[in-house]
Amino acid sequence: MAHTLESTAPAPTRTLAPLLDSDAVQQARVELAACFQAAARHGLEEGICNHFSALLPGHDDLFLVNPYGLAFREVTASTLLVCDLDGHVLAGEGRPEATAFYIHARLHRARPTLRAAFHTHMPNATALSMLAGPPLLYAGQTALKFLGRVAVDEHYNGLALDVAEGDRIAATLGTADVLFLKNHGVMVTGPTIAEAWDDLYYLERAAEVQLKAMGTGRPLQPVDAEVARRTAAQMRAGDPESARAHLASVMRVLRAEGHAFDR
Repeated sequence: MAHTLESTAPAPTRTLAPLLDSDAVQQARVELAACFQAAARHGLEEGICNHFSALLPGHDDLFLVNPYGLAFREVTASTLLVCDLDGHVLAGEGRPEATAFYIHARLHRARPTLRAAFHTHMPNATALSMLAGPPLLYAGQTALKFLGRVAVDEHYNGLALDVAEGDRIAATLGTADVLFLKNHGVMVTGPTIAEAWDDLYYLERAAEVQLKAMGTGRPLQPVDAEVARRTAAQMRAGDPESARAHLASVMRVLRAEGHAFDR
């Protein structure tokens, strides 16, 4: 189901050692690795086919991404690759899955303020992507976190195996934070790794309870539009702090359970 990225162009000459040894980069590696293992813990991955990326702190042209062939639960800080936006692996063993490069590199190039981008086929959000019409119906409080922040790619176009498809996906995301890829899955982005994780987790929870409610066959009770807008604004005001606390909690739980994501 996957293709590894092949680059025939020579990699640029670049001294990376001082950059990769910085405390900020090491922290980004640890946080991103924790997100992979937490996603696996919650059943949000699909085999070896999904991918998370994060721009290196202080750099808009280098990003961390998982190598092809590892399940999320196998990803640790040291296994993450450092790639440039032209498809070169500058540090790490292995290569990214091709769609990981074409989706993430083009998105990071288009919107460098989005420091993290998580792509999954997590079951409940993906199920909503398979339904006609808008995926989220904003009938539950958790879904209101995403009000006004969601774009929908209505045109499934096969695997993202070239620059044009990556650019099309990035353009469809536009100024949104979350992209439902119809018949495919979701892309969740954020200005920090913690905020991308927080949105990924709560998006799946919102999708799960919506599907449960829809499964009863009874009509959904919509939230009043003005109340929905006010609640969404309240949630967004606290999101950065809440996301940092959420990821810190995730890392404590993983360590308590013996997951060596930070090695």
